[in-house]
Amino acid sequence: MSFSKSVLTLSITAVFTTSIWADDQTNSAQVSSFQAHTAQQPQQLETIKVTAHPLVRSDKDFGEVDETVSREKLQQAGTTIGEALKDELGVYSNSFGSGSSRPVIRGQDGARVKVTQNATESMDVSSLSPDHAVTVDPQLAQKVEVIRGPSTLLYGAGSVGGLVNVVDTKIPTVMPENSYEGNVGVRYNSGNDEKLGHAGVTLGLGSNIALRVEGLKREANDYITPNYSVIEDHGDHTHTIKERRVGNTFSESDNVNVGLSWIGERGFAGVSYSNRQDKYGLPGHSHEYESCHPHGDHLHCGGHDDHDHSDEHEHSAHDDHDHDHSGAGPWIDLKTERYDFRSELNEPFVGFKKLRAQASYTDYQHDEIEGSEAMTTFESKAYEGRIELVHNPIAQWEGVWGVQASQQKLDISGEEAIFAPNKTQKYSLFGLEHRQFGDVHVELGTRFDHQKIEIDSKQKDYDGNAISISGAANWEFKPDYTLSLSASHQQRLPTAQELYSNGGHFATNTYELGNENLDKEKSNNVELGLHYEGDQLSYHVHVYHNWFDHYIYAKTLDQYENFRLIEYRQADAKFYGTEAEVAYQWNDTYNTSLFGDYVRGKIEDENAPRVPAGRLGTRVKANFDDHWSGSAEYYHVFNQDKFAAYEAETKGYNMVNVGVAYKYPLSGKQEANVFFNANNLLDETVYEHTSFLANIPQIGRNFVVGVNYKF
Repeated sequence: MSFSKSVLTLSITAVFTTSIWADDQTNSAQVSSFQAHTAQQPQQLETIKVTAHPLVRSDKDFGEVDETVSREKLQQAGTTIGEALKDELGVYSNSFGSGSSRPVIRGQDGARVKVTQNATESMDVSSLSPDHAVTVDPQLAQKVEVIRGPSTLLYGAGSVGGLVNVVDTKIPTVMPENSYEGNVGVRYNSGNDEKLGHAGVTLGLGSNIALRVEGLKREANDYITPNYSVIEDHGDHTHTIKERRVGNTFSESDNVNVGLSWIGERGFAGVSYSNRQDKYGLPGHSHEYESCHPHGDHLHCGGHDDHDHSDEHEHSAHDDHDHDHSGAGPWIDLKTERYDFRSELNEPFVGFKKLRAQASYTDYQHDEIEGSEAMTTFESKAYEGRIELVHNPIAQWEGVWGVQASQQKLDISGEEAIFAPNKTQKYSLFGLEHRQFGDVHVELGTRFDHQKIEIDSKQKDYDGNAISISGAANWEFKPDYTLSLSASHQQRLPTAQELYSNGGHFATNTYELGNENLDKEKSNNVELGLHYEGDQLSYHVHVYHNWFDHYIYAKTLDQYENFRLIEYRQADAKFYGTEAEVAYQWNDTYNTSLFGDYVRGKIEDENAPRVPAGRLGTRVKANFDDHWSGSAEYYHVFNQDKFAAYEAETKGYNMVNVGVAYKYPLSGKQEANVFFNANNLLDETVYEHTSFLANIPQIGRNFVVGVNYKF
């Protein structure tokens, strides 16, 4: 039997076998306990911060700053996952226009920042390049979690800064109250003429079956930015032209999810189907260096006079809201279908509290189009399955153990086929245990990974193992005070891109060379935190240091104009920094806070690339009454003058955002929310050092108005 069929069959069989007899082997006390727990989960953010964590813990059990972004905040935030999280402590975005961004956490990005969907991988190709979208939608999420510490090893190794888990409701886990519940929302953004609408409804079909249907549609024009100019080359001379909009930053998205669950007294089992289609422009994408190729460790380039760059500055298609993109610059046409299965069963058998099983299949494709022709096509077919068992206390230790397996077949064809078709298989065993020793809470985690990569070329296949361990201790040394210490040794196995690349990558203006001899990346990590939670005053301060052996990075060997020859190599590296926030509740209405973060990265005593600058700010939140609320924030991002070779200094900026919201309860559980936000109120020119497009400004002053209605 094939690998993919085995994973799906094992996961589904394991749960349905136990689910069939679940109703017959429980008592009323267990039923009440389970229903009370599941019904309250979405509201218990202060007590149970992280849904992805399989164990119930209180705030004082956390040694790290785990952050939760609520649905209400997400519906007013950016439409890509990086943009939605970029204001969280320690988190920035590597934005690539409006259609794509990934989170940058504590100076780490790409494969070192895993993005999961209900604790399973998104199985797209977003880690290969910053212009590839992450196929999870924060606008349809129930919440998004930034997870740190030993818990990260449940889902992957190498995310030393943390991982991101997107929690959605496409598979119902509890029956809706009064047989139905839903939400609908619309919003408009003046900065890019964005029009976004989303809706979802969960219906109870009888006493045990729930159906979820939800969808989203978004259209956005090229965004407006201040003080933006482009240079047009006319052969013997150039013209500098001031532009109002950044060309080729349009984006469109259409998402539909349908889920069906059987929900019993001791658990649930459900399936879902998701269809996502995106079209978005690639600003700064240029093929003027397509003749460049390596000669040893040097570039040889020629024939740059025959390229027509007029398409890069063509805006009429978007200004007129005509969605024929053939006149625009390069753009991506993305389509993905995903099938998911999830199940959870309480008290599955003697000695265990919970059994969880998940399985998914993802069929992904995107075309990189110039004019009307697909120049490069990425195709991925991927399977994943995982089973977890939460055991009863053993010598006062509580914990979870599980297995995970995945397979991804990736085929790139066309002019940017930087490596041959390949298949990556991963098999993992993971565990997490915790226990209370008086005033000290201890948590231990471990993960074993085995990875095989088969490449369809003369290059050698890869086969490797990795072992990671992590621990945290939280000492409540006096009431309301907690001192936390966490440490880990993590090992990350190289990706196919790092091993086998050999070709031009024009989104990042590089020619990439892989390295078949890469060893696994190792890191030793430590973090110290101090927390205080008083009635009015609260604060937390964290400092961290990550030491890497065999850090895998893209070393620049040569450069021709703006085009670089890079090769994946390994070296010693270190990243260190701090995050802090202090808040004061003045009265029932006003809360103010000060916050800041800073990270420094070095590879062999040289500055690491695309490390964000320091940030310092203040925020005021106000709840005027049961209906009206408001917020205002100011922060300053400092100049990034500690930049890597072949980079340039990035100017700092001041950011001012204000917002007001009105909540209007209707009959029963119905509620309407209206919000108005003014972002970048000073109309600052913003450049992101974390982005490969650090020379292209982000969106300027923009106003967002929206209405959300839940029933």
